[in-house]
Amino acid sequence: MKNILTLLALAALATPALAQTNPGTTQNPNRIDGYGAPVSPSVPTNRAADETTIDIIGGYYQQDGSHGAVEGGRGTQQLTDVPPAIIVNVPLDTVSRLTANVGADFYASASTDRIDFALSTPSAHDVRYHGDFGYSREHKYTGTIWGAGAGVSKEYDYFSTNVAASFAKTSRDGNRQLSLAGQVFFDRVTLILPLELRSGYSTGSTTGKGDNGSDQRQTYNLTATYSQVLTKRLQAAVSTELVSQNGLLSTPFHRVYFRDNPVANTAPTLGGDFSTHFPTAARVENLPRSRFKYPVSLRLNYYATDLVQVRGFYRFYNDNFGIRAHTFEVELPVKVTQFFALYPFYRYHTQTASTYFAPFAQHSVSNEFYTSDYDLAAFSANKIGLGLRYSPVYGITRFRVPGQDAQGRPHVMRLKSFDLRYANYQQTGASLYSPADRPDLKANIVSFDLGFAL
Repeated sequence: MKNILTLLALAALATPALAQTNPGTTQNPNRIDGYGAPVSPSVPTNRAADETTIDIIGGYYQQDGSHGAVEGGRGTQQLTDVPPAIIVNVPLDTVSRLTANVGADFYASASTDRIDFALSTPSAHDVRYHGDFGYSREHKYTGTIWGAGAGVSKEYDYFSTNVAASFAKTSRDGNRQLSLAGQVFFDRVTLILPLELRSGYSTGSTTGKGDNGSDQRQTYNLTATYSQVLTKRLQAAVSTELVSQNGLLSTPFHRVYFRDNPVANTAPTLGGDFSTHFPTAARVENLPRSRFKYPVSLRLNYYATDLVQVRGFYRFYNDNFGIRAHTFEVELPVKVTQFFALYPFYRYHTQTASTYFAPFAQHSVSNEFYTSDYDLAAFSANKIGLGLRYSPVYGITRFRVPGQDAQGRPHVMRLKSFDLRYANYQQTGASLYSPADRPDLKANIVSFDLGFAL
């Protein structure tokens, strides 16, 4: 399954030396992201530079829709996901730090069962594990930070490794910063084909899910961000993230149906549990083996008063698949008390369709490339939500943990902050499609972050 955007803005809590979510791996679709470009290498702003910080992050994501790519653009998009993670940031001395981001995704996907035309099989439930590790070193006199990292991710149909490097240069007055980050992902994807398209299906000796070999994919990311303090109340950042992908970019178990395929459809059905049995056969989704993405974004933070901020974000996106997109987001943090803040937010996204996309049974067999994956369709989307943050100066609570510090005193762990966030996401299909073919994905997400310091 394809990933479009990561579920939570986990990377904003770690340095870019940590591996970010890979846009080329086969992860769960339609996850709601945070916003903006990656932050520059830094310690979380609410923690002291000499503290070890630990963030325990979790949440619950639920989506539904009627255009699953496994059934060629018709069928359920139901998915739930629970993605716990732990992010640790450890100072080795006054200038160097180690970081680690370790977690898992426990998800259940109704559409996954449709690969084999079954319901509620073990394949509908799976786990993705990931671990990313980094090292950064600051040169305070020159205002530079260097970082390096590596990571690994494993799911039932793919295995991914990555390496990363980052650099940031801050001006002497602290008002300007240029940060650069590069990352390379190496993916191995198991070729899981739809049941009726596997070798031996017509003779009753169908090969198993994992018996069709594997393929490779490489993803190269380069991110550049320039940020500046414009006035006492206004800060701005401009960034771009250039992405080049090569290898398998289609998903092997995504079906595509055609309006003019002469081959009869011999696949089984399960009554009303599937879309209407189409008379002609499907083929496996086929997309080019190279893709280039080049978004540009602008972020503005305005401190309207001591109690109210305005955070704005805009991104323009373009790629060689024919998708052009615009994203706007605004967030309004409001201090209710000195230690308690609410931040309502709204995000609007609109995109054109990929050159290779068409709804169910609207492709021609003469097309070289074809997909009915609605991640590549034309749609608009609205996300609205509310977050709350509680972060007293001396922390929420504290407790002892095993070990002693350099002076022989017992270690004390402090719960410094608590964040809770809810968002509702809805897609609206473009009018160029018939009502039955318009995107209709809806999702809800609840996430939290417990921030500790040692």
